[in-house]
Amino acid sequence: MLRTIRRPQLRLPLVVAGALLLIGGAALPGHSADAAAAGCRPTQLFVAPDGRDGAKGSKDAPWRTIEQARDHIRAKGLNRPGKMRCDIVVNLRAGDYPVSRTIELDDRDSGSGGHRVVYRSYDGPGKARVLGAEPVTGWTEYKDGIYRADVGTDRRFYTLFEDGKRATTARYPNRGSDDTWAPYMFSVLKEPEKEAVHQWLYSKPGEWDASWDLSNAQAVVWSGGSWSWFTDTVPIRDWNPAKNQMTLSHWTRYALMNSRSGSRYFLQNSLDFLDQAGEYYLDYGKGQLYYKPRGDIDDVTVMRPTVKTLFKIAGAAPDRRVADISLDGLALQYTDFVDWYRYGWISDGDSGDVHKYPVYDRQIEMNRNRFGAVTVTNSSGITLQRMRISDTGFTAVYALFANDRLTVRDSLLENLGADGIKVEGGYPGEGDISGHHLFTDNYITHYGELVPGDAAGVELLNTGSNEVSYSYFEHSARYGVTLEVMPEVGPGDSYARNNTFKYLRIEKAGLDSGDMGAFYTYGVDNTEPHTSNNSVSQVVIGDVIPDGSMPDSGTRGVHMDAGGCGFSFTDVEVGKVTDDKYQSYRCNTVENANWQDGFDPSRMEYDKIGVKPSFPYPLPGADG
Repeated sequence: MLRTIRRPQLRLPLVVAGALLLIGGAALPGHSADAAAAGCRPTQLFVAPDGRDGAKGSKDAPWRTIEQARDHIRAKGLNRPGKMRCDIVVNLRAGDYPVSRTIELDDRDSGSGGHRVVYRSYDGPGKARVLGAEPVTGWTEYKDGIYRADVGTDRRFYTLFEDGKRATTARYPNRGSDDTWAPYMFSVLKEPEKEAVHQWLYSKPGEWDASWDLSNAQAVVWSGGSWSWFTDTVPIRDWNPAKNQMTLSHWTRYALMNSRSGSRYFLQNSLDFLDQAGEYYLDYGKGQLYYKPRGDIDDVTVMRPTVKTLFKIAGAAPDRRVADISLDGLALQYTDFVDWYRYGWISDGDSGDVHKYPVYDRQIEMNRNRFGAVTVTNSSGITLQRMRISDTGFTAVYALFANDRLTVRDSLLENLGADGIKVEGGYPGEGDISGHHLFTDNYITHYGELVPGDAAGVELLNTGSNEVSYSYFEHSARYGVTLEVMPEVGPGDSYARNNTFKYLRIEKAGLDSGDMGAFYTYGVDNTEPHTSNNSVSQVVIGDVIPDGSMPDSGTRGVHMDAGGCGFSFTDVEVGKVTDDKYQSYRCNTVENANWQDGFDPSRMEYDKIGVKPSFPYPLPGADG
């Protein structure tokens, strides 16, 4: 039997929190504790919601914006090599910091001489909130509890929030609950020769209402027919209800039919679908937002996103990396989604760039979708700690291409449009440019809300020497943790080696997809001999049970897909699944796993699996 370990709600005692946040010679992120012990006094700068950018940036005369602190450091050369004698700490006082454009940090903003530039929440974790949204005001009653506001046509947005909870784009059929994606309709095969089409969606006769206005509508579809691997969100170009045919504006990743099934889908963003509290419709042409609030419209705050990325930390080039910057204790909330979404390119070489393995185009995000609430590229030694990242349109933390020693730790990531943490290295065989990352003591929950297909709590693509540890992953349509390259990649050209996964708990994965595992690998080691150079230990995976509408093959606890070789598994426990607890080629080693005879649960260190007792935020869903 799978043991359920439920920890009590954890709150950092005020006296401890205060001790951690002392200023003069205090314990600060990065090297500051060591610096303080050596007599180093960090440079202290201050920002506050009621500050003024013309002020001095002191505790008593703080600036108003983060950018002003950044620009002051640049102008004064405080972080210049040879001049930086200790850390520079930008203290953000408690309160809200709305942004209408991305905060950018580049190689001019790096730490130097072994010291760091730190942007931290001065009054405790989560107290300084950077918000990528603005309130919607000017509501007038439309009808049936629906309200309307003019939001303009100059800046479209693709998700919405009421009092910190994501609203649902008005859809048909209505979703079963706030945290499920079903129910769906199924596409059908109009004619035998239409099975391979990616752009024509056909319905059953009478399933669509000819009176619907779909001029702003989209289809959200698990393309591939019976395959439930990826979701596409695609605007509807036109439709002919008499012929039960719909033409989408872009190709879906896979064809909309196969011999076993049609594709599951729902339609969204039509005023004709707006009939549930918590749903909204946006008329792009008229710039009018319609919303049916969960509460009284006069008592709720409805927020529209203003940015897709809150912090972009990017060096100018791989040889001009941004380095040694920390974000500490900041709450980052609200970012936007995209007008249409498909995972990766459809065919080899579709990116238009020449690569040794053009097939890798199919495994990575298209350029337009490479962003997160925090986007990191061309970096070294970036640390995100004690963060709270929530209500994102897409991925929370996206590390793209050339990055080393990225750390995300002690952080709560929740209610995310796509992945929690995503690392995308370079193309196989073209240089090992991403690795030595540490993702530890993180609680990642309710991810993949807008991109249920392929979303993971941590997704690693062609990157090595990383550690994912002491973390809790909860509520995903698909994965918990993944490590992927491609099965076509030859020996020596894959960089997904020497990764360590330990003390992880994965709950409620695979809620809406199939042919998957809560822990999943693909194309990592594709030729013999398969040397064990990736390790998995002390991992508990709960039940992996999909929605009943899912037509694909079963769910697994661990799925080592094509090329999922070269792993050692030690002390792993899996709950209920609809297929095998563990599926793999005979190219991995397993010791003490509950899908084998002789499993010894006494070897499981249940008290250490998941986030640590010192985790700085209350655990979502825990009893008080």
